[in-house]
This record gives sequence, structure tokens and C-alpha cells, in this order.
Amino acid sequence: MDKYNLRQVILDYPNQLNIGQEFANKTEINLKKKDYDNIIICGMGGSALPAELLINYLKNEKKIKMDITVSRDYSLPLNASRNSLIFISSYSGNTEEAISCFKEALTLKSDIIAFSEGGKVEEIAKENNIPHVKYDIKFDHIEPRYATTYVFTAMHQVLTKLNIVTTIEDFPNINPRNFEVYGKELAKKAKNKIPVIYASNKHKSLARIWKIKINENSKSPAFWNYFPELNHNELVGFSNPRDKYFVLMIQDKDDHERTNKRMQITSDIYQDLGIETEVIEMKGRNYLEKFLNTLVLGDWISYYLAMEYNQDPTPVELVEEFKKKLN
Repeated sequence: MDKYNLRQVILDYPNQLNIGQEFANKTEINLKKKDYDNIIICGMGGSALPAELLINYLKNEKKIKMDITVSRDYSLPLNASRNSLIFISSYSGNTEEAISCFKEALTLKSDIIAFSEGGKVEEIAKENNIPHVKYDIKFDHIEPRYATTYVFTAMHQVLTKLNIVTTIEDFPNINPRNFEVYGKELAKKAKNKIPVIYASNKHKSLARIWKIKINENSKSPAFWNYFPELNHNELVGFSNPRDKYFVLMIQDKDDHERTNKRMQITSDIYQDLGIETEVIEMKGRNYLEKFLNTLVLGDWISYYLAMEYNQDPTPVELVEEFKKKLN
């Protein structure tokens, strides 16, 4: 079923963070401005996931004071201006929403840096003398959702070259094999149920990424939310559940103690209602290591859920079919 050997991709990609730095270091970046009002990263799907990781890392490690946001749309957000630093992120280089934002950023005369393996984004960058970080990942086939670590460090290195942040001095050493068995066990529990992923506000991007990986790898619906917000609304929705759910709660012992208490109480309530839950503790020495370890666990869950459903985890045929109809 795994025709493109996604299992090997999962084993390889988390520990190749330095490759993203190499991509950025090959790019000449000469921008006139030194001070920006904000940073806006435009991207969709798998090209937006690295931006989520970057923002969480910079904010949780207190490495940046400037406002930095992700834009998932055809237009730039209202706070975009000539004093914005705008990243255009499209792995293929042909994402129409990112291209639309690229063209708008050009009219604003903002400082722009493009990130892609080629495509229309590279063409526009060359035509307008825009710095372009080109990806050259040595896999026969890789989907954008598995370029997260490369793109994350490429973007971070660009910010380092611009003296906006300091360099990553100690890359985490991630061993995906440590989480494979647990991921396989959780996939078996999730089979024939709808996965619902919860995390704290600090880690809500992880819940979103797990949801995306389950959608794309196992070809299954999944949903996500975060604490404490979900206790004020979604909790009530499970008073009368009409389907089978499997709730996975990503817990960080360093989260606010009230958040962790909410998580445990919610788990108890759901189990009393007959809803299976699993509280998963994040493991690692620091934020980045915990994030990547948990990211890998979600990869294994989605991968082995695909195996349970006899699905090839790599292709996303419905997305490609949709794009053809959109043209």
C-alpha cells in the first residue's frame, strides 16, 4: 500500500533540519529595510505548516517581539503594508492563493522573500529580482506536508541572516523509531472512529497538523480544538454523541496548571459518556524537541491508520481532482 515509501520519509525528515539552513544560505538576500512593522507568511496546506512551527518556536522561546502571522488566503491581511516583511511559501511554487498574495505584495512594494522548489513563484521572483529560497530535497517523491522541517529552518535562517532572530544553536536529535509502536497502537484504537485532537492554546498548531496528517494520509475525517476555549462550547456537543469518536489530548506538563487540570477533567467526563480518550504527554528537553517528537507521533498515527484502511498514505487524489476542476 505504501507505494512511495512514506514510512522512510517519516524516519528521515525530522533530523534533517540543517538542510533547510543550506537552502537559505545559498540565497543572496539584500534587503534595504532593517526595521519592519510585522512579518506575514503566506501559504496554504503543507506550505503553511512550517510557518506555524516557526511562529510557535519563536514566540515560546521568546526569540522575537515583532508580530508574525500566517495568512491562508488569496489576499494579504489588513495589517500588510510597505513596512511588512512578507514570505511567500509554496512548496510546488504553483499555489494560486500564495501567488495572488505575491502579486499583491509587489504592488505594496513590501520586502518579499519567496520559498519554493520552482514553479510560478520562482518565475515571479526572478522577474522582479526577489530573493528566492529554492528547495532541492533528495527524495523521489515527497509531499509538502513532509517538508516541514526543511522549510522551518530555511525560514528561520533567513530571519537569522536579516538579524531579526538568533541562530538555532542546538538542533534536537529526534529518533522517529521511538514513537512508531505507540503510534501504531493509537491508530488501531482510532480505527472506525472519528479522531478528535485537543491541545493547549500554546500547542494548538500541533493539533491542527495532526488533523491534517490524518485527513491526507489515512483519507479520513478528523477534527481539532484547543483548551481552554473548547470547555466553553465543544464540551457540550458531546452530551449526546451521534458517532464513535477517539479523542487524543496532547499534554505538556509545562502548560498552565489550570489547563492541564481542564484536560484531565475533560478526559474523565468523556470517558463517563463512553467516549474513548487518550492523554498523550509531550516528551523532550525543550520546546522544539517536544514539538518535533509529538509531530512524529502524529505522523505514525496517520500512517498506520492508512494501513488499517488499506490506503496508500502519500497521494491526495481528491485534492488534485479538485484543482483540475478549479482550472
